[in-house]
Amino acid sequence: MEDALTRPVSVNRQSKSFGEMTLEEVRARGEELSAAVGWGPTAKIAPVARAWSDLARGMEAAGAETVSDVGAQATEMAQKLWVIPPGGSFL
Repeated sequence: MEDALTRPVSVNRQSKSFGEMTLEEVRARGEELSAAVGWGPTAKIAPVARAWSDLARGMEAAGAETVSDVGAQATEMAQKLWVIPPGGSFL
């Protein structure tokens, strides 16, 4: 698996590496996705939203300021977070 921490993600309409995301940004991503969950096709967002919230809780528990501070945990969750798309690619 490609190093997930270096993958670009969109944060506040800017690109930054996943590993540079702060606790606040991770928490906000989980809240944003949770708010978008509904019925039908949007129900598929729920596990991704939960994964972002789980990462935020893990970062809080570890006293981590950025995702890279919890490296292995974040790398293991990369597909659940859709940082690395399930199956490795959208193509």
